Amino acid sequence: MTDLFSATPSGAAPAAFELKSAQLTLVALVLKTGDLAIAAAELSKNFGPKGESPDFFDTDGVVIDFTHTGISLPHPQWELFTKALGACKLVPMAVRGLDAASLSVAQRLGLTEAPPEPRRVASSIPQKAGPVASVAAAEHAAKPSAPAAPATRDPVQVPTMVVTKPLRSGQKVYARGGDLVVLAMVNRGAEVIADGNIHVYAPLRGKAMAGARGNAGARIFALCMEPELVSIAGIYRTTEKELEGDVLGKPAQIRLSDDGKEKLIIEALKS
Repeated sequence: MTDLFSATPSGAAPAAFELKSAQLTLVALVLKTGDLAIAAAELSKNFGPKGESPDFFDTDGVVIDFTHTGISLPHPQWELFTKALGACKLVPMAVRGLDAASLSVAQRLGLTEAPPEPRRVASSIPQKAGPVASVAAAEHAAKPSAPAAPATRDPVQVPTMVVTKPLRSGQKVYARGGDLVVLAMVNRGAEVIADGNIHVYAPLRGKAMAGARGNAGARIFALCMEPELVSIAGIYRTTEKELEGDVLGKPAQIRLSDDGKEKLIIEALKS
């Protein structure tokens, strides 16, 4: 990490502080409505203390993306909205998609301006997707174009959590920073969460949330796909509408589409 400034003149005593460049991974909350009360209610329903996934976030910093709303600040529902964020353990840190006047208001509220969201490159592989609702997506750092260079550091080892016992209703397992492998049944009412992939080598009947901190390339695999809810990088689907017959109760995987439309693809695993 490169020092930006040093508080110590040459030859002086050690400084009390130093400033360095840093990168943070933030959750991006992409609003699809200009009614902040509706957004607050949906957030509370899904991620609030009494919601479907109350421990999905853990004081995560969030970028609020207003691009699709036409909202101006100050806004009469702002306090209601930020209280909902706090109840969901989300901390507002930045905004995106506001005009200059609204951005000035946001800055007075202690929020900074986030850069535009980098666009995902679409794949040429045809996709098939079902209905899905978008609540939160992850913020990805843009990768600058540069010639390939030899690696100067060893690759970071991503941990994998392995669970060998069945998960009963009310139990939750979170693989922070890596993949989750479950070798026994995930019963209804249980939750499995991972920042990476989720592999269930048994029936998956509870909730499964992969890419919890924004890894859009994460996937969910199960030998018997019968979940209550699935989510990848904040894009989720409940199974109130039953899954298709070629995946329900069978070996299947779940991933995000590669066409940039943030749709969940649920497909059978072929032997």
